[in-house]
Amino acid sequence: MRERLLAAEKVKAIDWRDGVLYLLDQRKLPLEDDWRGYRTAAQVAEAIRDMVVRGAPAIGIAAAYGVVLGLRERLAREGDWRDGLAADFELLAASRPTAVNLFWALNRMRERLDRLEADVSPEAALGALEAEAVDIHASDREANLTMAQFGMELIRKHSAKPQQVMTHCNTGALATGGFGTALGVIRAAHLAGLLERVYAGETRPWLQGSRLTAWELANEGVPVSLTVDSAAAHLMKTQAISWVIVGADRITANGDVANKIGTYQLAINAMHHGVRFMVVAPSSTIDMNLESGEDIPIEERPAHELLAVNGQRIAADVEACNPVFDVTPADLIDAIVTEKGVVERPDAAKMANLMSRKRLH
Repeated sequence: MRERLLAAEKVKAIDWRDGVLYLLDQRKLPLEDDWRGYRTAAQVAEAIRDMVVRGAPAIGIAAAYGVVLGLRERLAREGDWRDGLAADFELLAASRPTAVNLFWALNRMRERLDRLEADVSPEAALGALEAEAVDIHASDREANLTMAQFGMELIRKHSAKPQQVMTHCNTGALATGGFGTALGVIRAAHLAGLLERVYAGETRPWLQGSRLTAWELANEGVPVSLTVDSAAAHLMKTQAISWVIVGADRITANGDVANKIGTYQLAINAMHHGVRFMVVAPSSTIDMNLESGEDIPIEERPAHELLAVNGQRIAADVEACNPVFDVTPADLIDAIVTEKGVVERPDAAKMANLMSRKRLH
């Protein structure tokens, strides 16, 4: 399966070349293929904040490269590069509040910096941090391959027949270091002959399902039908949907999951209709410092994202409430799939056991 996934790889959103971070501007897909180059930490922080790059793993990877760019920029200036780099860490950490992969990646970069000798040369520090960022990127890609296998086997365990599944937001190669989390499982299921059709919710207001997920699946020949978000319950009632498969931006110690707004209602509908609910995310998404989903900070983005499309207002002159994540309680989740293994019917004890394991890939 790994070889078949590698052969099927067609999309990427992050490229590091010659000391420059290139990001595929996901705001313009699928109509425009626009790669942008970034040379400073401030530029990367802005790209994360403005959703040029999005998806929890991809945000973390971009931030890691942002640290490298910050150091490179500091070395070209006068003054203490360590003090300047500390400001870059803070700037990158403030770019998005909910996705824990951002803070995980920055912590890895900070820990690598702290392990350097006090008198290390700036050039050696730059090389060490660049190597760490590249490893974060590569390890996410490897984790995706492992999760794809685990998730596909879980689907097969419950039925060897081709199945219909539902997904939300975008969790593919565009949102990760490659292949995808939930979409990686869906791709693996397709290659294994276990997939009949994917129903992709449009994912308002940024339309990641319409613009990104449908585009990724169609490019790979995966049967996909785009639906309005509010059609989910009707489709679960009228179609033979076996699984809802989604990603995560943060998972707490008890197995609660923060993901794109609309995920919680999908889980409730799935429970009512007897549809299994799978969350696919790397272990870097699991925040064992938070006891439950009640502790997760939920980002609320500007009202204009909801009130307008491409700068053209479509709504009445009213206030808007625009939370972009919600929390799905663990008791609505059938399985959490990570590169360390699968947790079925998650709870605090099972999550602690999972996090004590080494990676299996």
